[in-house]
Amino acid sequence: MGKLPIKQLSAVLNCIRPTRDVVIPPRPGYDSGVHRIGGDRYLVVSTDPCIGVPHKWFGWLLVHYAASDVALFGAEPRYLALNLLGPPKTSFEVYRFVMRQACAAAAEMNATVVTGHTGSYNGLTRLVGTCTAYGFVKSKQLITPDGSRPGDLIFCTKPVGLEVLINLALTRRTMARRIFGASRAVELARMIKMQSCAREALLLAKLDGVHAMHDATEGGVVAALNEMADTSRLGFTVDFEKLPMMAEAGILADRYDLTIPQLMAMSSTGTILAAISPRSSQSAVKILAKTGLRPRIIGKFERSPQRWLTINRKRKDFPKNAEDPYAKILNKQNSI
Repeated sequence: MGKLPIKQLSAVLNCIRPTRDVVIPPRPGYDSGVHRIGGDRYLVVSTDPCIGVPHKWFGWLLVHYAASDVALFGAEPRYLALNLLGPPKTSFEVYRFVMRQACAAAAEMNATVVTGHTGSYNGLTRLVGTCTAYGFVKSKQLITPDGSRPGDLIFCTKPVGLEVLINLALTRRTMARRIFGASRAVELARMIKMQSCAREALLLAKLDGVHAMHDATEGGVVAALNEMADTSRLGFTVDFEKLPMMAEAGILADRYDLTIPQLMAMSSTGTILAAISPRSSQSAVKILAKTGLRPRIIGKFERSPQRWLTINRKRKDFPKNAEDPYAKILNKQNSI
């Protein structure tokens, strides 16, 4: 479920023949593509699906999933193309509600819906949405996942696994109340907007010394850091104790017998991992603090290809594969 393994994805994409104007073609580790549109201007494009999320937030998440990826490349999302596809029994009211919510989300970030497709089709069992977001950026201001440099500090902007906790509170309410307590479950559900990182990505992109950014979506910190290191051809050291972790993530780890690598691989949409020069670290902390975030420095990129995870002052190999427990935790069998 989810993204294809890197080898399979590479095999699927190897038929694509980019032109000279394509700066970044489709490739593993890059959530956006980039092409030149004249002079020193680039167009950043990203597309994402939306399925299985709370109906109340479907349109908002649909827009912000793709918009966040564009913002991580330093471009402000400006134009959107939306698809809403549902099973035959999907009502007109559902389509209208989701589209109005998507348009409101777009308006908040000064973006415009320019095209799309809406319809009902046999073979579908639930509503499926896709959003393609477009943004412009000057060539010198483009930020890509392969920009990490030796000595860069690794910033983590939000708690690991926050997406899993929020979606559990929204879609498995009875279970969430039982595990976390009624009041805390409500608090987690209200944190839904933290699953967007568009605002803080654009703030970081304006700082000199921010060299790379990646959203810790499927596969969490494990997948995102490995992809950043792969594309930059670097190694790194990460201190597990420095990872921002909410108590509720530990509760889930105990309940589902999760290993440390699985805990680190929890889906964390909205959490940015950023490679930032040490001289810019304090500026990054201050600018994110204005948004209410408390970023953590969790490690450092290194010229050596070795990838280390420090636990209780002991170094171990950083996990090569991301075993995301998202599906295991939110499985319908656990909703009773």
